[in-house]
Amino acid sequence: MATLQSLASTPHLHHPSSTKVFASATLHRSAFSAFYGRSLSVSGGKCQTLGRRRFEAHGRPRNPIVMMMVRPKIQFIQGTDEQTVPDVRLTKSRDGTNGMAIFKFDEPSVFDSSAEVGDITGFYMIDEEGVIQSVDVNAKFINGKPAGIEAKYVMRTPREWDRFMRFMERYSNANGLQFVKK
Repeated sequence: MATLQSLASTPHLHHPSSTKVFASATLHRSAFSAFYGRSLSVSGGKCQTLGRRRFEAHGRPRNPIVMMMVRPKIQFIQGTDEQTVPDVRLTKSRDGTNGMAIFKFDEPSVFDSSAEVGDITGFYMIDEEGVIQSVDVNAKFINGKPAGIEAKYVMRTPREWDRFMRFMERYSNANGLQFVKK
């Protein structure tokens, strides 16, 4: 089993001004996960630009494709970002075909805003590749007051596992999580 733990002293790697628009000549270096025993650090710049020549076919320039770089986030109510950084536990089958991620949030901020915004509708992990979602969300109450949330995401194929690991790499870099193998 492996866990991702929050590092309180680690500064956030992304700032609100870090959302940028890049042309299709941009490749994101975190396309491959670093969660297989290697370091999680991302060197210097996060993007690399290819030469203009690669985007010309038969001497004609192609129209560029715009790619948004989105700060990775977790939501329980669509449109409302969760501010609490969770403890995450990962399990993977011996043959590597499936696995599960268990997210534990102590006193999540969604409880503060759920009365104004609406009910918890699921567990949404959002990054530049899209949305990963699960409906396996359980709230913990102590003396009638909400105290925590546990959300599970089950990965049934190696492709789902790889997609989740790319999200977790981005999320951990943005929120100061560290990978610890147990």
